[in-house]
Amino acid sequence: MGQVLMPKATAVWLIENTALTFEQVAEFCGLHPLEVQSIADGEVAIGMTGFDPIASGQLTQEEIARCSEDPSARLRLAEADVPRPTPRTKGPRYTPVARRQDRPDGIAWLLRNFPELSDGQVARLIGTTKPTINAIRDRSHWNMANIKPRDPVALGLCSREDLSAAIDKARRAVERAEKRKAREQQKAEGAAEPADGKPIESEEDIPGLDSDASASPPAETARPPGYSSSDV
Repeated sequence: MGQVLMPKATAVWLIENTALTFEQVAEFCGLHPLEVQSIADGEVAIGMTGFDPIASGQLTQEEIARCSEDPSARLRLAEADVPRPTPRTKGPRYTPVARRQDRPDGIAWLLRNFPELSDGQVARLIGTTKPTINAIRDRSHWNMANIKPRDPVALGLCSREDLSAAIDKARRAVERAEKRKAREQQKAEGAAEPADGKPIESEEDIPGLDSDASASPPAETARPPGYSSSDV
């Protein structure tokens, strides 16, 4: 079975709107049954808005009804009913003319739900340009008032497999960047300390060292010839 988009948000929707068991929801969303139970108890995903898998084309109402009647049944992803984009070898992705007006909606949906995606990944998925992505991100797009975030898979702008692969790649890149940053920070902290790991002591911290004694002794006052201590 393919990967479900936004598994936790999908689980929230299924718990609130269906009679499916925790095991059915967990297997469909790729979560642990205890995690699904925690979502139902309000301990996890607090305040998260549910993601409708029917509206996104991942499930059908008939499939939910079938599994609701049989707790041992397992949910199956629905087949996409939109034409799959033809694979391309070089150049930008071709978007049919009838769907080009939907591209801003798909871009807004990706920016809102998967901010870890790079501009290049979004451009390849939707078949758009980086200036358009930046205009939608900073809300300077000329048609911003009419843009409504919508799933690009449901719009037929990209396939679910391509989107899932891009999300996985982006998340791995974020994890690598965080690990690299942590290593650099540890390296910088290690370089700031001496080899033995002890801070350098000041003169006041060195045992047996008198600060007055460490100072140069005053020069002896010159005495006239014939002077002795008995003359004092």
